[in-house]
Amino acid sequence: MVRALAVSDEVVDGPRRVAGLRGDVDLIIAAGDLPFDYLAELTDQLDRPGVLVPGNHDPDISGYAQRGGLWLRAGHPVEWPGPPGFADADGRVVDVAGVRVAGLGGSVRYRPGPNQWTQAEQARRARKLVRAARRMTRRDGRGVDVLLTHAPPRRCGDREDGPHHGFDCLHDVVTALRPRLLVHGHIHPYGEPVPDRVLGGTRVVNVVGRKVLEL
Repeated sequence: MVRALAVSDEVVDGPRRVAGLRGDVDLIIAAGDLPFDYLAELTDQLDRPGVLVPGNHDPDISGYAQRGGLWLRAGHPVEWPGPPGFADADGRVVDVAGVRVAGLGGSVRYRPGPNQWTQAEQARRARKLVRAARRMTRRDGRGVDVLLTHAPPRRCGDREDGPHHGFDCLHDVVTALRPRLLVHGHIHPYGEPVPDRVLGGTRVVNVVGRKVLEL
């Protein structure tokens, strides 16, 4: 069993308050809109790897790839602007701490800026992600454990104001990949309890703030 600390959108207590979890979690999952220095402190405090997708308030971290220990962009060595110790799963399928994560970051487009997509744009990204996941499954027989997103699926924990609409295409991704968990942020509960939801056979979890999940 893998235990993950899942975080999103709201800084809770500060990283040093989670130091007691060291040794009790295997992985940090970040669903967007958290300061990168906060995420870097989490990996430092817990001494565990992380995986993230960006939120609509995060800077653009697209186009970077890691080869032979170097970060590259457009074929040139660069410094990755994301937090050290984290793998970027946006539009990708990555294996971290024995967990296979497929990611789609960002929110529905509501103003100019990075990490925002129309429904059609995110649907195209989703189709590419499904194809990549299926190729990996054919190669090694392993499916996706976690679908990591910033925004939730439409009408599955989202809101009716435009910026907080979920993405329609996530329903198709869940049907195609059948992950055990869909982890998202973006929808602030403001102190209200947020029950988990079920989409097909996939548990949908809003992790705004932080939650410890067992995979």
